[in-house]
Amino acid sequence: MATLLHWLLDETPTSRLQARLGRHARVALALTRNPLAVIGLIIVALLLVSALAAPLIATYDPVAQDLARRLLPPSAAHWMGTDELGRDIWSRTVFGSRITLTIVLLVAIIAAPLGLVVGAVAGYFGGWCDRILMGVTDIFLSMPKLILALAFVAALGPGIQNAIIAIAIATWPSYARIARAETLTIRHSEFISAIRLQGASATRVILRHILPLCASSMIIRVTLDMAGIILTAAGLGFIGLGAQPPLPEWGAMISRGRNFILDQWWVSTMPGLAIVTVGLGFCFLGDGLRDVLDPKQAGKP
Repeated sequence: MATLLHWLLDETPTSRLQARLGRHARVALALTRNPLAVIGLIIVALLLVSALAAPLIATYDPVAQDLARRLLPPSAAHWMGTDELGRDIWSRTVFGSRITLTIVLLVAIIAAPLGLVVGAVAGYFGGWCDRILMGVTDIFLSMPKLILALAFVAALGPGIQNAIIAIAIATWPSYARIARAETLTIRHSEFISAIRLQGASATRVILRHILPLCASSMIIRVTLDMAGIILTAAGLGFIGLGAQPPLPEWGAMISRGRNFILDQWWVSTMPGLAIVTVGLGFCFLGDGLRDVLDPKQAGKP
């Protein structure tokens, strides 16, 4: 193990593979030195495990109703209690992690590449292209994300697919701004000029050289935005525009339990704690990644 670590951290790598693996190893080691980043990584890992192994972890069918057991408090039989229809809240929360993870991943897959490409193109070409693309971006940025997502999902109709599309549309402009700022700082660099002199097209320069340099900032921002995406999805579910019943979506579970919040507090509190915990996990992990990947943080205590 020590020999492998020494090979990964060698300051004079002999191959491109060794250099790439060594860079990843240094990032991993730097993350382990940040306690909050480790906590965030553990929370996100638990979210992944609960989503993948939900049928094994859940103790009951998440949609099975048993009115004889409605609104039972937390106990050995029902770890988080039951809701107004007698459904086990622990099982619904575990299966709800699948919906949350699906929303987060799909929004990131849609919004991040779109914003990255738009920002890189605007920053590289400048002029009228920059003005048009950033003008559209500013229109989206002028409205709060939740309000914008509400408007789109109201137009598209309720449902988890439409909620994902609406959140992605409301999220991509911030990524475009970051990509444009990164592109403006490197488009006149000497290595970019050298690549142009070799005959590389604008498409090749953007795809092969500019976008990879913007990736670290994009990873940091996407990770930090995960908590906001989760809250937006929960907000849409709370007002009935997200995942539809009987799907165990955390926001919808809180909405159904608000009528019992004073006497049966666990109905809303348990999914609310899940949202807060997962959101904090992504924030902690994002802060740790920023400290490791952002060159401006290098050398700071």
